[in-house]
Amino acid sequence: MAEAQTYTFDYKEIAEALIKKQDLHEGLWGIYMEFGIGGANVGLSEGTVFPTAIVPVVKMGIHRFDKPNNLTVDAAEINPLAMEAPRASGGTQKPRNRRAKV
Repeated sequence: MAEAQTYTFDYKEIAEALIKKQDLHEGLWGIYMEFGIGGANVGLSEGTVFPTAIVPVVKMGIHRFDKPNNLTVDAAEINPLAMEAPRASGGTQKPRNRRAKV
C-alpha cells in the first residue's frame, strides 16, 4: 500500500491544532491568514507575457473572535483546562493558571 503524500485539513481543524499548540483554554478562535501581493510579467513564451498579480500567503495563525462562525472553535471545548490532583490534606481541585505568551 502506498504512503500518503498529502494530508488536508479544514479551517477548524487547523484552528484546533493551533489552539492546542498555544495552550489556550478559553475564547472563540479561528484561522487567520495574512496575504502579500507582488507582480511580474508572466507568459508561456518570451514573446507573450502578461502582467500578473502574485498573492502569497505570508503568515498563518489564529485570531480571537467575538461571535462563532464557520472558522471558529471554542478553546474551552477542544482544549479544556486540566485540573490538579487533590492534595493529601483534603484540598480541592483548582485549575492550573498559565500566563499568556506575549
